[in-house]
Amino acid sequence: MASEAPEPPLHVVQAEPPLELSEEEARRIDLTWSLVMVTGLALLFGLLSVFGGVAIPVLLGLSGAYVFNPVVSFLERHKVSRTWGTTIVFAGCTLALVGAVLYLIPVFQDEAAKLPDFFRRASTQIIPHVESLLGVSLPEFVNQRTAELGAKASELLQSAGPTAARLAASFAGNTARFVATLLGLAVVPVLGFFFLKDYPRLVGLVRELIPLRAVGLVSRRFSEVDDVLSAFVRGQLTVGSILSIIYSTGLSIAGIDMAIVIGVVAGFGNMVPYLGTTVGIMLALLGLMLSWQGPWQLAVVAGTFLVAQLSEGLFITPRIVGEKVGLTPVTVIIAILAFGELFGFVGILLAVPVGAILKVVLRVVVLRYQKTSLYTGEASRP
Repeated sequence: MASEAPEPPLHVVQAEPPLELSEEEARRIDLTWSLVMVTGLALLFGLLSVFGGVAIPVLLGLSGAYVFNPVVSFLERHKVSRTWGTTIVFAGCTLALVGAVLYLIPVFQDEAAKLPDFFRRASTQIIPHVESLLGVSLPEFVNQRTAELGAKASELLQSAGPTAARLAASFAGNTARFVATLLGLAVVPVLGFFFLKDYPRLVGLVRELIPLRAVGLVSRRFSEVDDVLSAFVRGQLTVGSILSIIYSTGLSIAGIDMAIVIGVVAGFGNMVPYLGTTVGIMLALLGLMLSWQGPWQLAVVAGTFLVAQLSEGLFITPRIVGEKVGLTPVTVIIAILAFGELFGFVGILLAVPVGAILKVVLRVVVLRYQKTSLYTGEASRP
């Protein structure tokens, strides 16, 4: 692959040699940085509430650049230009997305076609079997409703296409909103490509704005934010990949048709603590009912989730991810609940990065407080 002509390096003003800071200066810089970060987050959410149609694609593009920057940087270290590295990454992601869609469409079609037969069997076989196991009779309306669902399932499936078309037409009726949504979705990959290609330049531009005397300490604080956030993202991606393999393998052995889909959802859903496992169990039970072959399947499914959870708690997280866990499960849950309640879906998307920033801000403020005479009880020194 022919290498491109190197671009002129971006000039970044740096303090050389590193300047020694007094405790008073370091405290002032740290507290100013903390105030700027909190104010910046408040302005960000304010902009999202006013200019969400513009801000959300930009944020998604920046998020993609942040996630894939280590891959492009790795290729760059192996003599691949940044432009070609970005192109390779985007081509790989596009192929993966297309492959996933081509795989999922027939799988969901096959599973949907099984629903009518499932409801019929539920009313004639499964419910009587459950009654014999429990030794009680379920209310008559359960049998009636199940039989009605079985009779109506085919009609529901046949009308699903026209209904979806009517919903799409209704949404498209609001032309401005429809066009804005399409443009927003279409521009995200474009923004992500250029943000990823120019990521070092963007970082350099931000660094140039930092006062020379504070550049060392402020850079260290941003590195701490990056450590917390990247530890969470990379750690959870590692855990999610391993869990997805375990779930998909076990559910495939159990004979569940959507084993890979359920495995990936349960594995990567683990990024939100306990959500992936809960959703995975529910989807696995649904798939089990649609492809029931005997009690052995239930035992295999239960064993799969038990092995996955024990492996994650005893081996995967402690030995593979290590101590650098970034954000604790409690922090993630609180951040998602709080920001989701305050800012809706956008708040959920930003909960983890905002939580990482606020964690470092709180740690810096506490650190500086613990070095004051108010905390130590010592007389202040000049």
